[in-house]
Amino acid sequence: MPSSRPWAAVAFAALALSGCASAPPAAPPGEHAPQVPVAEPGSAHGARGEVTICGVRDTGVFEHLTQEFNARGGGLSARYVEIGQDTDSTRAQALQRLEGGSSECDIYLTDVTWTSEWATQGWLLDHSRLTERHRDELMPSTLETVRYAGRDWAVPFYTNAGLLFYRADRVPPPTTWREVYAQAGQDRSKRVQMQAKRYEGLTANFLELLYSAGGSVIDDSGRVTVDSPQTRAVLHLMAQGVDSGAIDRACLTYDEDYARRAYESGAAGYLRQWPSAHKLISETSAGPVTRAAALPAFDEGSRPAAVLGGWNLAIAAKSDDPGAAVALIDYATSAEFQKKMVLRTAQAPVFAALYDDPEVRAELPFIPQLKESLLHAKPRPRSPVYAQVSRAIYDNAYEVISGQTDVESGVRKMAADVESAQETF
Repeated sequence: MPSSRPWAAVAFAALALSGCASAPPAAPPGEHAPQVPVAEPGSAHGARGEVTICGVRDTGVFEHLTQEFNARGGGLSARYVEIGQDTDSTRAQALQRLEGGSSECDIYLTDVTWTSEWATQGWLLDHSRLTERHRDELMPSTLETVRYAGRDWAVPFYTNAGLLFYRADRVPPPTTWREVYAQAGQDRSKRVQMQAKRYEGLTANFLELLYSAGGSVIDDSGRVTVDSPQTRAVLHLMAQGVDSGAIDRACLTYDEDYARRAYESGAAGYLRQWPSAHKLISETSAGPVTRAAALPAFDEGSRPAAVLGGWNLAIAAKSDDPGAAVALIDYATSAEFQKKMVLRTAQAPVFAALYDDPEVRAELPFIPQLKESLLHAKPRPRSPVYAQVSRAIYDNAYEVISGQTDVESGVRKMAADVESAQETF
């Protein structure tokens, strides 16, 4: 796919928006840079009005955010509208509004995988000048989730990366994925619980191994790179793990909750999970013997890697008051609120200094391991058709690890399906 192609879908001209400029940073060489509205940092000064944030079911983050933002006064207020109960339903409801040209939502809470699609459709402001002010304060990896074609299309809000939980009474701390699988294959009490049903969770699990093996799915120019020795090695290890019992075969039906519950029941030595599982595990009989580790390297000589999760704040191009939206984002991403957020809800902050904050470390004992995972984390494949790319990954990975096809056929089919997905854009 030519590097200029992603901009083909951007058919909007510079807009005369209050508080916005129309001179965005230059796109990388070879890419056409259309005029797009830019969120200006200075537009927050003197802004007035109510900001509407639309997103997934609130876990308490936005209840606190809107209460505290509203208490500041100054002619500004905010409200949070739940438009979905999970990632898929939230995306569907957001697309209805965006495609219909609705101005209901000033800010969308966006999943990290949506950036490329929404940018190419012209639904968001260019946020590059907002992120530039805080570039040195944010976890570097989080900025990768808002970047597409040389610009930033949102501001990181809270982040996530996988951890490997393990029972210290049964297995040693993980060193490499190969060693984890070797340990897990010794007996059923040491096996691995993971997310391996046909859904996004399997994509994340697969990518963690692929990135740590040095592989990729799509390169920076849009070329499909998943047909590789690294992909073959990863799928071979995963398929062999299921065959040998190192991976609980029931994982082929597991999402995050089922995998965690199986681990808590004593049916495993390792659990690949997101940090939010820590509190739930600690309340079970597995809690006292459970430790958390950053995701390991694939094998000796390779480097650790994780896949970025999390959510960002993105100002809609149709917002009636982008200045007020900038003011809200300024507060939401401040050190003051980010610390309150992590202490209250255990959501991983994007403010880098908080990972070394003594109070945060005392409250969340896994935060050093999460920091390590985040420092080695990478975004999921950048594509305006990411949903189709992810399906190509998890469908074909599932076919291989469940034993329905062989590694070679699975790799070739995965590459062909990713190619077909890219061609739909």
